[in-house]
Amino acid sequence: MESEQDFLECERGRVFCLLMMSGGLFGAFTYLLRGNVFCNAQTGNIVLMGMALGKGEFMHAAYFLIPITAYGLGAIVSEILPVSVKKAGILRWDTLLIGFEILITILLGFLPESAPYQISQVAINFICSMQYNTFRQAEGIPMATTFCTNHVRQFGIHIAKSIRKKDISYMKRSLQHGKMLLMFIIGAAAGTVMGRYFYGKSIWGASFLLFIVFIDLLHADLIKEKGMLERVPRGH
Repeated sequence: MESEQDFLECERGRVFCLLMMSGGLFGAFTYLLRGNVFCNAQTGNIVLMGMALGKGEFMHAAYFLIPITAYGLGAIVSEILPVSVKKAGILRWDTLLIGFEILITILLGFLPESAPYQISQVAINFICSMQYNTFRQAEGIPMATTFCTNHVRQFGIHIAKSIRKKDISYMKRSLQHGKMLLMFIIGAAAGTVMGRYFYGKSIWGASFLLFIVFIDLLHADLIKEKGMLERVPRGH
C-alpha cells in the first residue's frame, strides 16, 4: 500500500477534483454558449461526422475534422513538449500546462459574443486533449479529468467487486470515482449559472479553478518537491 508521500503533487486527488470541476465548466460553456457541442472529448464529434456522411452532407462532415484535428494536435504537443521542459529542470510540464490553460481561458473570456464559435471550440479541444494526456492518475488510480465515461464505468465495477469479494478497498476506490463525477457535475452546474449572467466571461470560472491548481503545483515545483523534478508521474 502506497503512502501519501509516494505521490507527487500533480497526482493528488485534490488537484484532480479541481480539474474535474473545470472540465464540467468547459462542457457547460461550449454546449450552452458556443455552438451546442462538447469539446472535452471527441466521441460526439466522430458520431456526428458519421451521421453527416450517412446523410450525404459531406461538407458538414468535413467540418468535424477541425475539432478532431485540434484534439489530436493537443495529444501530440503534450507528448513532445514535456521532454524539453524536463531538460530545463525549472518547472514540471504539468505546471506549465495549467499556466497555459489559464492564459487561453482568460483570452477566451475577452472574445466578443459575436466571435465565431469555432475559436472557443478549437481552443478548448486543444487544451482538454493536453490535460487528458498529462493528468492520468490520482494517487495511483487511473483517471481522466475532462470527461466522465470511465468514471461511471469504474464506479460500477468497483461496487460490484466490493460486493463479490467483500473487500472494502474496492468500495473506497468506487467512492473516489464517484467524487470525481460529483465534481464534474458541480462544475457544469456552476458554469450553467454563470453563463446565464456573464455569458462568455463565465469561462473565467475555469480560470479561477485552474489558478488554484497552478499555485499549488508551482509551490511544489519550487519548494516542496524542488529536488524531484526528474520523477515521472504514474501512468506515463
